[in-house]
Amino acid sequence: MRRRPANIRASAWTILLIILFSQVLRKRHRIFELFPVLLGMGGAWAVAAICTATGVFEPGHPAYTSLEKLQAAPWVRVPYPMQWGVPTFSVAATVGILAGYIASMVESIGDYYACARMSGAPVPTGKVISRGIGMEGVGCLVAGIFGTGNGTTSYSENIGAIGLTRVGSRRVVQYGAAIMIVLGAVAKFGALFTTIPQPIVGGMYCALFGMIAAVGMSNLQFVDLNSARNLFIIGFAFFMGLSVPTYIGAHPLAFEPTWLADVLNTLGKTGMAVGAFIALILDNIIPGTAEERGLTHWQSGDEAAAPAVDAHHETHHIG
Repeated sequence: MRRRPANIRASAWTILLIILFSQVLRKRHRIFELFPVLLGMGGAWAVAAICTATGVFEPGHPAYTSLEKLQAAPWVRVPYPMQWGVPTFSVAATVGILAGYIASMVESIGDYYACARMSGAPVPTGKVISRGIGMEGVGCLVAGIFGTGNGTTSYSENIGAIGLTRVGSRRVVQYGAAIMIVLGAVAKFGALFTTIPQPIVGGMYCALFGMIAAVGMSNLQFVDLNSARNLFIIGFAFFMGLSVPTYIGAHPLAFEPTWLADVLNTLGKTGMAVGAFIALILDNIIPGTAEERGLTHWQSGDEAAAPAVDAHHETHHIG
């Protein structure tokens, strides 16, 4: 009964520190503006480690920081293709993964627009979006060959990081990717991050997902929010995106063919996909003018009407 309050307290440390560094102190020093998430998580992680070392946190506590995996991990382990054996394929697994891909593609398209808004970049065109989705597919192929156990897609938390740090430079991402590839061969480095308590990760998600949600909602400034049509579509899509996944989770669909049921269950449990599909369908079947739907802005590509979120002379834009 005491675990949940302790879990909440551990998450609160991270949330408060990220707010402190990213919002309150960000004008005091450049380091607070560039690394608020790292400082927030690092500070909460350090407190958890100290409390664990001094015996305040015992095994079983949500914020207990165990170093056993770090000590057992080798210093160097170079990943290689087919390291877990030759991949096997089945219709059920393929269909399930395909459903996950569809949901991920819906999320990625939203991420591209949100990233462009955050960074002051031009509105993504159909060609840009297609190229991005295609490269995510290449990344998933490479991940499958190396047996990482996960696919590769745009990560919404990174969009939130752009909003908090005000850094949207492609060069920064490229340098970071090169560093991560090198550190990927250092097993101690990966094992170190497994010691981060889950409540601290949850606190970080609270801060970053809040920024993501705000950026997504800011795109509604281009539609006519005095229109009853638009208000109905927005409200209904939001509500169904929140309620349908809960219902599908409690009452999964079961019918023949099973592969189709699996696809619908996967999509139905993804709130972002549910909301996007419903909004897409309603926006196209309910009559409305281009200006009312906000299409005039995206068709013109007029970035003057869509300034980057909190953009200023210190922000590194995507070039």
